[in-house]
Parts: sequence; C-alpha cells; structure tokens
Amino acid sequence: MSRVVEQIQAEMVSNVLKIVVAVGDRLGPGDTVVILESMKMEIPVVCEIGGVITEIAVHEGEVIQDGDLIAVLDGAHPADGARSST
Repeated sequence: MSRVVEQIQAEMVSNVLKIVVAVGDRLGPGDTVVILESMKMEIPVVCEIGGVITEIAVHEGEVIQDGDLIAVLDGAHPADGARSST
C-alpha cells in the first residue's frame, strides 16, 4: 500500500471559526476538518481522502491566508468512512 499524505490548505483569506478534529482522529473522505468564516459565511473544509489527522497547523480565532496549511492527514490508515477519536 502506497502512502498518501493530504495537506489541507486554505483556499481563501478567512478566520478559523472552529476546529472539528484532533490529532489522531480517523476521518473518511468528505469529513469536516475545520469551519472557516469569511464575509459572515461559515465554510466547512473537508478532507478528500480517508486517514488519520497527524497535524493541525491553525488555532481557533486565527486569520489565515490563501494557501496556508490547515492540517495534515496521513492516508496510509484508511478510515473506512467512519470517524473516531483516539
């Protein structure tokens, strides 16, 4: 099995409203990682692959820029579509 790492990045200037996951959480494709706020709209940021969160690079309340790293997901640990905390 080849190792796939997803770097989840911001796609716009926004405020980190809520961090939904923690390091070690298993996620499935499409699970929400953080919720951003921009122009009074809440924007969920989701992962594209399943795996385990290995790093969270932002803090709630932080202003982030387009391209900033939000989190890292290690896809070598398939999540089978279910979320669980360790």
